[in-house]
Amino acid sequence: MSKYKVDITGINTNELDVLSNDEMLKLFIEYKNGNISLKDKLVTCNLKLVLSILKRFNNDKYNMDDLFQIGCIGLIKAVDNFDLSFNCLFSTYAVPLILGEIKRYIRDNTSLRISRSIKDNAYHIIKFKEDYLNKYGKEPSNKEIADYLQISEYDIATCLDSLCEPVSIFEPIYNDGGDTIYLFDQLADKKDLKSDKDGLISLRKGLERIKEREKIVLEQRYLIGKTQTEIASALNISQAQVSRIEKSAIRTLRKLIR
Repeated sequence: MSKYKVDITGINTNELDVLSNDEMLKLFIEYKNGNISLKDKLVTCNLKLVLSILKRFNNDKYNMDDLFQIGCIGLIKAVDNFDLSFNCLFSTYAVPLILGEIKRYIRDNTSLRISRSIKDNAYHIIKFKEDYLNKYGKEPSNKEIADYLQISEYDIATCLDSLCEPVSIFEPIYNDGGDTIYLFDQLADKKDLKSDKDGLISLRKGLERIKEREKIVLEQRYLIGKTQTEIASALNISQAQVSRIEKSAIRTLRKLIR
């Protein structure tokens, strides 16, 4: 397998040219002296720098084609701004610029805007955990992480959560062959139900008027949290019957509460 194997649409990454340091220096001297036509070659022959960085992000979470284009922007900036008087390899100068462009794109291209300092802390936490695991063969405790990075243990969870993508409340989380359970079905209502006395009274009266089996199904589903399949097994009926009973009970309750 190629060292630089990253799947990019329309590009055979195994056939990209690479220049030696001497060849790179020669081209840069000519480019800086006014031979602008060499810019394309300088960019093309350094694309493997971008690909080597993309391997850090090569998972289903990111679109590699998008990140490759963003990385190329960083590479072009590096070619434009590289100063031969820096007395360093071009790769040493270019890698931070490419990585910075990619990280900035990822940070800004999310549904929620997260403070840069929080995300930076998250990356520091991950780096420290990796280094600690490699050195000691175990993961560090939250206290060790907090002491090293000079942050609170509470901030550790907050920072790591900032790297998670937001999830729709309509995201399906379970399907046992019947009605799909969505995330919002599992979210608790934190409002003070005692303040809605009329609603509580209506609900209690409604529960008294529905059939006993409907009441059992609702209790098992929404108070105990059983699946339709589990309820069907306990009541010795089919899952489809449980689904019909549940829908009928909810429909009846809605009418009674109104």
